[in-house]
Amino acid sequence: MFVLELTYTAPVERVDALLDAHVAWLDEQYAAGVFIASGRKNPRDGGIILAAGVDRAEVEKIAAADPFSVEGVCAYRITEFYATRTAEDLSAYRERLPA
Repeated sequence: MFVLELTYTAPVERVDALLDAHVAWLDEQYAAGVFIASGRKNPRDGGIILAAGVDRAEVEKIAAADPFSVEGVCAYRITEFYATRTAEDLSAYRERLPA
């Protein structure tokens, strides 16, 4: 599983101008089954996305296609972790530690 942390690198007005395209990109990834949660950070200086079911190379490719990335208004920090414990509703995403 991956935590994608977005940090805005441009004024929020530039971010807002791209918001519709970013939301459409999010919707594509939800429909593909890759994203399982997302939202703005508070304070509003970026966002967080949880992704699962893909490898690091694929999640990096997906992040690079985000209109925010393409237009250079955010930087991504991608952290991989093993979701060995989850709430019951997220049990389908539980992982085992590698051998």
